[in-house]
Parts: sequence; C-alpha cells; structure tokens
Amino acid sequence: MTDRITIKDLEVQFHVGVPDEERAEPQKLLITIEMTHDLVPSGASDNLAQTIDYYTVCQAVKALGQARRWKLLEALADDICKLVLEEFKPDIVRVMIKKFILPDTRWVSIEMSRP
Repeated sequence: MTDRITIKDLEVQFHVGVPDEERAEPQKLLITIEMTHDLVPSGASDNLAQTIDYYTVCQAVKALGQARRWKLLEALADDICKLVLEEFKPDIVRVMIKKFILPDTRWVSIEMSRP
C-alpha cells in the first residue's frame, strides 16, 4: 500500500538529552510522522471518521512530551511509534526526530519504523 499521511516537522519543545543539564530545559525538536493507511474509504466518502485525523495525532504527541523526559531520541521515537500505533491504528508508522544540539551541524536525527 502506498497511501500515507505525513506530518512534516512538527515543532515541539521536549526535555531530552543524556546529561541532566541538557534535560533541564526543553529544547526544540522537529518530528516527522508518516502513517501508512488505506485512504480509499475516506477519499470516496469525504468522511474524517474513515481516516487518521492528523490534528489529533499532533495533539497526542505534544501531550506525550509534556508528561515525560527522555535521555535518548531513540526512546522518544519508540514512544511516539507506540502511541500512534495504539491510538490511531496505521498499518505502519515512521518517525523521524531532528535535534539541534551539535555545533557545526544543521541537525542530528534518528528515524524509526514500526508495523
């Protein structure tokens, strides 16, 4: 299946980083979420109930970040994958997180997919 919903570069302020000092203040992250999902029913019916509401996905991810702290981007990405799979039921979810922490780099990122 090639149908997909993409949320590109959702900007959040989350507490993430290995050193305690880095986690002390929230930092800017950009999160991209791709969800593979059959869009034929919603395309034919024009009915939001037959698709994944990307606004609700964004709100759920933001809420997740307000309640937690992570050392690793990998752990954050895994938690986002679990959240999206459990609450929104895509066939596959892919999460990319960009972090702006290293000097002389535009960003560092991780990418994770889960069926």
